Amino acid sequence: MVRSLHRMINGLAVICAAAWIYLICARGQFWTGRIRDCARQPEPRTWPSIAAIIPARNEADTIAASLKSLLRQHYPGRLTVIVVDDDSCDGTTAIAMAAAAGSARQMGVVTSHGPPAGWTGKLWALKQGIAAAEASRPDYLLLTDADIVHAPDTLAWLTKQSLAGGYVLTSLMAKLRCQSPAERGLVPAFVYFFQMLFPFRWVCQAQSSMAAAAGGCMLIRADALRRVGGIDSVRNALIDDCALAAQLKAIGPIWLGLTDRVRSIRPYHTFADVKRMISRSAYAQLGYSPPLLVATVAGMALIFLAPPLLAIFASGWAQVLGWATWLSMALSFRPMLRFYRLSWLWGLALPMIATLYVSYTIDSAYQHLRRRGGQWKGRIHVNAPSLQ
Repeated sequence: MVRSLHRMINGLAVICAAAWIYLICARGQFWTGRIRDCARQPEPRTWPSIAAIIPARNEADTIAASLKSLLRQHYPGRLTVIVVDDDSCDGTTAIAMAAAAGSARQMGVVTSHGPPAGWTGKLWALKQGIAAAEASRPDYLLLTDADIVHAPDTLAWLTKQSLAGGYVLTSLMAKLRCQSPAERGLVPAFVYFFQMLFPFRWVCQAQSSMAAAAGGCMLIRADALRRVGGIDSVRNALIDDCALAAQLKAIGPIWLGLTDRVRSIRPYHTFADVKRMISRSAYAQLGYSPPLLVATVAGMALIFLAPPLLAIFASGWAQVLGWATWLSMALSFRPMLRFYRLSWLWGLALPMIATLYVSYTIDSAYQHLRRRGGQWKGRIHVNAPSLQ
């Protein structure tokens, strides 16, 4: 009996070590964070026209900073900015108009009054903004969020990158705010786990089927969006950025990378704030599948929780492998911690952080069961009908 238990523990240690060897060596080098906006591309002879669309629902705290950062872009081509007020009740439109006062750029406001059946609120707002933008027939659409602040050269860089690579979609993952204890503890892991799920190197490879995008900053060729059926093609997707990326990659190459140019100023003061953000769409990522939820929980426990438990409680080679795997895990987290200017010691806490994320995913499934999933500022979208 004791010998069988030892064999089981040793086998578990070997499986954990093998899993991390795969993740570190064969998962698209996701953990290095090297896919970034560092390339210097030539300037185009003619700068394409761009329409930037910002859906905003009760964004009085952030809309002014976001809008001003777009209106102040150092972009030589024609730029139109459209704010879609998605049924706000906090003065979002008035603040947006005041922020745009005196700007040489063209800015318009579209008022939305809630989504019809089968649509999420954000995508319905985007559809109306895109419809308004089509009057000027822009070459590109920039889809961005009301909590995103752009460096002055963001649009120019995105355009040059898109033209140089022939990309139908060029996306930058906004650098999230990382100031409160909750943000420092959970935000770098959010990006780390996202890259583990969607290795950026694979996303950027035309021959790979992997597709993903970051909804806070997506530059899309307008003709490509029309070819895939417009925003209508993903109208009820909670994870709309990745759903749209999959549609666009079917017709052309896409690019996704990390950046310091684009930042989110939305605060997450408490762990409960982060939990709400993750729980909103975590179960949707699993396709609302109970078996996949069980498999995900088991997989996360095996990959993140078992190594430190082996390191602390096992003996012999199982303990050695447990320590080696735990340290390898921590070191793989170090590039992301450096990106967010945090101590490498946070890497040792990755098992506990992963456990929190698992609990948030389970909560996401529970909220879906209660028909309260997908909540965003008073709206529930989880029961939107599936596309056929």
